[in-house]
Amino acid sequence: MPTDVIMPQMGESIFEGTLTKWLKKPGDKVSRDEPLFEISTDKVDAEIPSPAAGVLVEQKVAEGTTVQVNTVVGVIDAEGAAVSAPAKPAAAPAAQAPAPAAKPSPVGETEIDTKRGSAVVDNQPGGTTAVQPTTQPSAPAGDGSHSEVRSSPLVRKIAKDKNIDLRQVSGTGMSGRITKDDILNFVENHGAGTAAPAAAPARPSAPAPTYAPAAVSAPAAPMVPAAHALSGDLVPMSKMRSIIAQRMVESKHTSAHVHTVFKVDMTRIVKIREKQKASFEQRNGVKLTYMPFVARAVIAGIKQMPIVNSSVEGDAIRYHKNINLGIAVALDWGLIVPVVKQVEERSFLGIQRSINDVAERARAKKLQPDEISGGTFTITNPGAFGPQFGLPIINQPQVAILGMGGMFKEPVVMTDKDGNDSIAIRSIIRLTLGYDHRIIDGADADKFMVAVRNYLENWSEDIG
Repeated sequence: MPTDVIMPQMGESIFEGTLTKWLKKPGDKVSRDEPLFEISTDKVDAEIPSPAAGVLVEQKVAEGTTVQVNTVVGVIDAEGAAVSAPAKPAAAPAAQAPAPAAKPSPVGETEIDTKRGSAVVDNQPGGTTAVQPTTQPSAPAGDGSHSEVRSSPLVRKIAKDKNIDLRQVSGTGMSGRITKDDILNFVENHGAGTAAPAAAPARPSAPAPTYAPAAVSAPAAPMVPAAHALSGDLVPMSKMRSIIAQRMVESKHTSAHVHTVFKVDMTRIVKIREKQKASFEQRNGVKLTYMPFVARAVIAGIKQMPIVNSSVEGDAIRYHKNINLGIAVALDWGLIVPVVKQVEERSFLGIQRSINDVAERARAKKLQPDEISGGTFTITNPGAFGPQFGLPIINQPQVAILGMGGMFKEPVVMTDKDGNDSIAIRSIIRLTLGYDHRIIDGADADKFMVAVRNYLENWSEDIG
């Protein structure tokens, strides 16, 4: 019997995903649990394993297409039945209902996509298509229910709670689908409880040629895949890049960002690491980095100033019981923040192993949804690339983030116990705390940083 391959639900609040790449072609043999395709969601980029062994006989969804969870994206047949051609890009499906013939546009052929209510103009170089909005097919008068609008259950719940008619909200998702960001932006700009307007009379149908010439008379340069981009090319954002862009803007709009920078003398730790890194790796099977040193110092700082390990809930502050440490990992295609849960309960060696593990699996797209959610504090390490320091953006809904600058040898004035000054060469790092000034005052932020600095400069912990 054929086995349907479905778009999985990668997390409790995830309702759709983008199939970014097929790893197998129709006709290829595939083993059970072998990576079959890659997806990108609001939470994670991941490889999806095959649900069965057999032959991939059909790709129902083309690469780059966003579909709802549980949508059938392909078919596997254990017997190797007839193989269907790969799915064509979703931007140009064939018309599903007869339509009056339209006069040819000056540049290309035009047809009406009755499923999505859009004009598909075949005028792009290389046979690609441009999708332009047009009048929706006539439908029965609605009763104002949200079922008339493309949206997820989460969006409909928010609309119900805020007493918002979804017909008033412009959707930016595929085929005009209303996303979570669309409804939240509408609430922010218009407030809750907006009354639904009277149903507008249907617009008279207009011949397709009336809009086609204006839209295609000066076509924009086609977008180029990022892998082949050259100077001057227009490159589309990946799903992950688009999500990062949204989250960064949301964070700046949500939190009152303030930053404080501390110089920390890491000479003692540098010497410990240089002396023990070879034996540490031989003994434990993992490389010794500076990250677990900083993580242990952060734990000590949070114990003194728990406000930095909190979050805002309405007009209240949630002090988190555990420290779930997010570790920012730079990928070739973006940035992701896997989370090490209950880090305060782990040993130095346990922290190093956990950080290495999530970083490696992030680069291999092997993370699970719960491994990139639930963070309460984040560390990011741009210093690996050489900057003095940076001003990181808070990872919502957290209220603080620590940025590690580069490690540099610098002349430092040293004062002995008798008050005598001298100049010595020391290993210095600059640590930046970005914090939410809505609930963290400057004095509290600096007290936290003093605790972190003191822990690092006076390191006495056995690293195992």
